Amino acid sequence: MISSSLEKKLIQQISAVLPPASPGLQVQVHQAGRKLIDLSIGDTYPYYDLASLTKVIFTVQAMMKAFDEGKWDFKTRVQQVLHWFPNEETLLKDLLNHSSGLPWWFPFYQKVDLNSSSISRWTESARLIREMPLEKKPQSVYSDVGFILLGHCLEAFYDRPLIDIWKNLKQEFYSQATLDFHPENKPLQKPQFYAPTERCAWRGKLIQGEVHDDNAWAFGGVSTHAGLFGSIDDLGWFALFVRTELQGISRVSIRQKTAQTFSKRARPLGAGDWTLGYMMPTRGSSSSGHYFSSESIGHTGFTGTSFWYDPVQDLSVVMVSNRVFLGRENKEFASLRPQIHNWIIEGLKRG
Repeated sequence: MISSSLEKKLIQQISAVLPPASPGLQVQVHQAGRKLIDLSIGDTYPYYDLASLTKVIFTVQAMMKAFDEGKWDFKTRVQQVLHWFPNEETLLKDLLNHSSGLPWWFPFYQKVDLNSSSISRWTESARLIREMPLEKKPQSVYSDVGFILLGHCLEAFYDRPLIDIWKNLKQEFYSQATLDFHPENKPLQKPQFYAPTERCAWRGKLIQGEVHDDNAWAFGGVSTHAGLFGSIDDLGWFALFVRTELQGISRVSIRQKTAQTFSKRARPLGAGDWTLGYMMPTRGSSSSGHYFSSESIGHTGFTGTSFWYDPVQDLSVVMVSNRVFLGRENKEFASLRPQIHNWIIEGLKRG
């Protein structure tokens, strides 16, 4: 374990600027497979809404598994999997690297019948996507809608609902973790164990132990773009899991070549900093700060969560917070997060 002086310094640095950004924050740092830093600052909780980290923890891993099983390849068109999808040119990989032309977001929760079953609402999302015009752009546009469509593709691959696909993936990949969805928006633990996100006007209550994302909530808490809950230990464990995949020492079925392919740049420079599902550092404005290499992969979550792994430094930084409790439009955390990454690496360099 690294000397406590670095952790004390980080606590001082973060505590001085955290209050306007988030009620609390937890951070873990691993290097070469060893935990170096484990911090909890402010008001923290055992479990957090991981938001869009669901995309890399569930969807990307499930798509890699399906790829290895021969259910699709990089030439597979969405229409070959979902015959109702109108565009003949869109590839599955376009959904993963956010270049499909689908809109970044859509208010499904306002369009579906919230009095119907969650299955009906999820099915209705397919009809709504089918009616969306595609906007072809040279640049990637981050799209929740594209990842929701990947959920329908996964169901077509396996002929079973998303929650069952998740359960099988968890049993095979994440049996040691407490990562999970909350089907029908029912917390698996006591609500007070979960970091509250906000008092939601349209839901008329404090959101705690139920997914914050409006659309994921409307789908019954299970989706491919958001919905997972977990602890900082789960997220640190996931970062180590990704490391083992890339280094070919994973005990699961994903081939090292597949994991490495999905972690490589999938868009031309200037057209979007994406692999097949992971973010890559955008020069000058990355949430990973200034020191992560250009080969790094990661993702962020709207609630104030993030995961970054740098294979060059063999270093991962993960964090959880409930920054949205201070308001969805609060931008303070977006400025603080890269600074925390910088402080961590500067501290490690000083030894």
